[in-house]
Amino acid sequence: MPEDSNIQIPGVPASEPASLQEPTTPREPLPPKPDQQAPEAVSPTGSPTGAPATARAQSGQYLTTAQGLRLGDTDHSLKAGSRGPILLQDHHLREKITHFDHERIPERVVHARGAGAHGVFRSYGTAANITRAGFLAKDVETPVFVRFSTVLGSRGSADTVRDTRGFSTKFYTDEGTYDLVGNNIPVFFIQDGIKFPDIVHAAKPHPDREIPQAQSAHDTFWDFVSLHTEAQAHTMWNMSDRGIPRSYRTMEGFGVHTFRFVNAEGRTTLVKFHWKPKQGVHSLVWEEAQIINGMDPDFHRRDLADAIEAGAFPEWELGVQTFPDTEDQMFEGIDLLDPTKFVPEELAPVQPIGVMTLNANPTNYFAETEQVAFHPGHLVPGIDVTNDPLLQVRLFSYLDTQISRLGGPNFAQIPINRPQAPVNDMLRDGMHQQAVHGGAAPYRPNSLDGGCPFLAGQDVGAFIDVPEELAASIKERKNPASFDDHFSQARLFFRSLSPVERDHVIQAYTFELGKCYEKSIRERQLAALANVDAELCAAVAKGLGLPAPEATEQVPDSDPSPALSQIGGTWPVAGRVVGILADADSDLAAVNAARKALDAEGIVPLVIAPAGGFLGPENDGGVPVQRTYLTARSTEFDAVIVAASAAPAPDAAPGLDAKAGAPGGGTDPRAVLLLTEAYRHAKAIGTWNSGTEALAAAGIPQDTPGIVSADDAESLVSELTALLAAHRVWERFPASAAQS
Repeated sequence: MPEDSNIQIPGVPASEPASLQEPTTPREPLPPKPDQQAPEAVSPTGSPTGAPATARAQSGQYLTTAQGLRLGDTDHSLKAGSRGPILLQDHHLREKITHFDHERIPERVVHARGAGAHGVFRSYGTAANITRAGFLAKDVETPVFVRFSTVLGSRGSADTVRDTRGFSTKFYTDEGTYDLVGNNIPVFFIQDGIKFPDIVHAAKPHPDREIPQAQSAHDTFWDFVSLHTEAQAHTMWNMSDRGIPRSYRTMEGFGVHTFRFVNAEGRTTLVKFHWKPKQGVHSLVWEEAQIINGMDPDFHRRDLADAIEAGAFPEWELGVQTFPDTEDQMFEGIDLLDPTKFVPEELAPVQPIGVMTLNANPTNYFAETEQVAFHPGHLVPGIDVTNDPLLQVRLFSYLDTQISRLGGPNFAQIPINRPQAPVNDMLRDGMHQQAVHGGAAPYRPNSLDGGCPFLAGQDVGAFIDVPEELAASIKERKNPASFDDHFSQARLFFRSLSPVERDHVIQAYTFELGKCYEKSIRERQLAALANVDAELCAAVAKGLGLPAPEATEQVPDSDPSPALSQIGGTWPVAGRVVGILADADSDLAAVNAARKALDAEGIVPLVIAPAGGFLGPENDGGVPVQRTYLTARSTEFDAVIVAASAAPAPDAAPGLDAKAGAPGGGTDPRAVLLLTEAYRHAKAIGTWNSGTEALAAAGIPQDTPGIVSADDAESLVSELTALLAAHRVWERFPASAAQS
């Protein structure tokens, strides 16, 4: 048996291996892969059907039309002679082409590029005293579907662009569907939803040329945010490393708005939602993100799917910050209804209330990830909204969007959106109606249907809108005075970062503004940065070749919030990926020992060799190869083990591979590139025996932080794992003179 028989390498495309020749013996369709799951098989009105989740998949051994008619040929149109015109009577051709012509639906205006997964949420019960939501009672388990996304790009854009990420969770509770529709940044660009079309139009590609794609580094974006200074807090988060997360699995999530919990006695508490990844919050570095966009634009969605397939199930703890529901809805001077503000965790600790595990990939991307429909108005008893003016507009906008994208008002009947609770809504007909309603009286009150459906009381789970006394007021288009502070939170965020992270913010602003054509826009944004932090403004101005302006507003200082920095802790390493550089001259027993030791830690080991196949005999201790010098790039790996001198492979020739570099030398130039990138991006590198030669060829000194060596594979993996727990070897990033 091959040595890797118990090591699970993700990427298997089907539930059984493909045959070399085209199969000709009829059989039923293959089942889903073990890592896949379909939506629960409930009826369009939420009733359990008892059918397996796969019952909606296509069935039968033979190709048919959409009406079930078996077909003997799907490669040739019906013609008047072999060279004649195609006949209009070809019903199969017309059905096949017509359906193909209508395969696509409108993509989302924002959050178009996404990835999804199924999972389960288990409540700790710690919120039971402040909310009567049934799914938050102790030990209740609730199925969930999560969709992660970028905001600005189209469906065909890249994953690792600098952007805000969506983090939306659909809880299929027995009291109805609850949607927590959030982002990976706790503050938003705007304070009032009426400006949402403006910020999206400004951030999207320029309307005349439709460029740049999935980027904020252009004039229209910075024109808007420099004029609407309420966007400065969100922009600061986006220019930080939070804008380029390492993985969806290492991305924090936030509900953004303040919501209201209602307990069994009717008492209310204001809350903000937080998703805390069990593996910590980690990011890419900017050059790494740029390389990935070209090498693997599907990096984040592949990482999520591969981790689930490999059994490294991502987990997040759901927590809430709680605040008294006072008349002014303020906390420590922060207006809780202002979506451009967050509350530092040091002032209001995040209290864990449950844990979510994503444990299955979708069976079909379009049916599930593309058609899933979220809406912040999908609530359950015990959770209510507040008067946040951005949230109030979202309550209208999301429903309106689903009707447009999904072809009508019956989008809740699409399998991924179906509630797993009884539905008796008296809504009828409409495009794509899938339910077959009974009864004669879709109205109430009625007597013809025996009075059904009846209104529920709070004692049987009715949603009760929280009675809220409204002060005497004037109808006007105006923000409260507390919304006028546009800079203090941007300052708080920047000054809470480590020197390395502040350096990255400076680089990001300099890059983004350097891409703007109009000098006046660069100067206007520098004026905003001057009100945030003088050193930040001076460093960015220097990079742009412009004078640094003076501050124009008195902005209060506040204590830094250590929770905002991503650096300094250690986290679990399960799901990380380590590349092992090896060749036929490597100690293959040691390579296999390293693979097993990494696998035991939940880390995915990928062997990189001169060519594919196996190193050594396949059935006698041979090492399977997952990547070659041609296909590997440092960005795929969190750390690298060098177990070979990496002599040039036969295909290391200029003109065949742009990565190959100049000929000559004792080390393959692609291995040198991989190692120099990993070193430059502050990743841990381990080596033994001849691997030191490859390090020397790459110009990497062995006495540098994060370069480890050992006499045996197990010891090396142990040292490497300890370094991986900190995400990067941060000591390798010297802070600039401005930040040191």
